Amino acid sequence: MEDGWNSARLFCDFFWRWFVISKDLRINDEIRAREVRLVGEEGEQLGIVQLRDAQRIAAEKSLDLVEIAPTAKPPVCKIMDYGKYKYEQAKRDKEARKKQKTMEIKEVKLRPNIEDHDFETKARNAQRFLNDGDKVKVTIMFRGREVTHPELGRTLCLRLAEFCKAEANIERDPKLEGRNMIMILAPVKHD
Repeated sequence: MEDGWNSARLFCDFFWRWFVISKDLRINDEIRAREVRLVGEEGEQLGIVQLRDAQRIAAEKSLDLVEIAPTAKPPVCKIMDYGKYKYEQAKRDKEARKKQKTMEIKEVKLRPNIEDHDFETKARNAQRFLNDGDKVKVTIMFRGREVTHPELGRTLCLRLAEFCKAEANIERDPKLEGRNMIMILAPVKHD
């Protein structure tokens, strides 16, 4: 039974490598052109050669022949260690993703008759979110007959925007949606 699992695992590993690698570039026997423009390991031009000669040169150096420009006439192939190339490319992609900042939308919920101290606490939270580079969704929740006075919610939204004016711009003005009034603040871009 265990032998069956090992063969299944090997098949999955082979399939995964084939699927991931074959989507990028053609290597070695996957190249279909008769002749190719060959580039050496260090980037030197070796000229236009027959495909089998290029594969032989790569095999003598224990490296791979990789088709880097399949649409060129003739296709451009480079001699390189493909495994090392894929590893370095994955490393570069990971580093680029690490430096990338994803902006989130944080929410601050208020009521129209909020007390001053509670308002200041919520406003400081909004400032903290904006300083972290996140957008802030300000939601004023109306209950019962409070919805008949949307001007209270609008005033509260603008008061919060005034409190955070050094850190934020109003991206979306206060708008009543059902029983909630929503405003979105975006962090100020500092040059």
